[in-house]
Amino acid sequence: MDRDSLATSERRSFLTRLSTGLASLATMAGVAKAQQKQAPPAAHWEPARHSNDDWLDKASVKHRLLFDTTGWEELGNAIAFAGNFYRTNKTDYGVENSELAVVIVLRHRSAAFGYNDAMWAKYSATLAARSKVDDPKTKQAPTANLYNSTGYGELIPNRGMTLEALAKLGAQFAVCTLSTRANAGLIAREVGSTPETIFTELTSNLVSNARMVPAGIVTVSRAQEHGYTFVS
Repeated sequence: MDRDSLATSERRSFLTRLSTGLASLATMAGVAKAQQKQAPPAAHWEPARHSNDDWLDKASVKHRLLFDTTGWEELGNAIAFAGNFYRTNKTDYGVENSELAVVIVLRHRSAAFGYNDAMWAKYSATLAARSKVDDPKTKQAPTANLYNSTGYGELIPNRGMTLEALAKLGAQFAVCTLSTRANAGLIAREVGSTPETIFTELTSNLVSNARMVPAGIVTVSRAQEHGYTFVS
């Protein structure tokens, strides 16, 4: 074979290999693209729903708001701001009270304010010590639920808005069971009763629109998963 023929043969061989290589690359690219199309989309996380939390759902409302409180002063501020929320929505936005869902969580040292005046009158010393609160007028343990009392003005942070008044607007109060069991245990030791007896008494004497929840911190989480705006 002469030199020109050899060069021609080598060129043909090179072109054949190049063509085969390009074809292989195209095939691989096609396979990769097909696999990419077939790959399932990343899973979208959704929170689980539990029947215990069905009370948080109000299909007819336009806005949902959650307050988390762990102390008596925090609760007082939450009560005042919840009142502002209802009032401003109505006066400035034309949103009726029934179109709002407001939940205030009472846990840790604010849980005792979920109990009515009768419980505060009966167990004032223990509840006040647990809540770290004194009546600002008498400087003694309150003998009634301060946040259902009037006439305190600027002495307490609720600015005249009471739990009862909020309940009439539609607000709901979530009282922590864990905190209530702790309160019941303390009272039981003081009065010589059993924690279960006191727990039953406390949970049978809640303020209006209050409900017991397994744990306040869980309700804080669940409410946000149900679309409530969180305020601490």
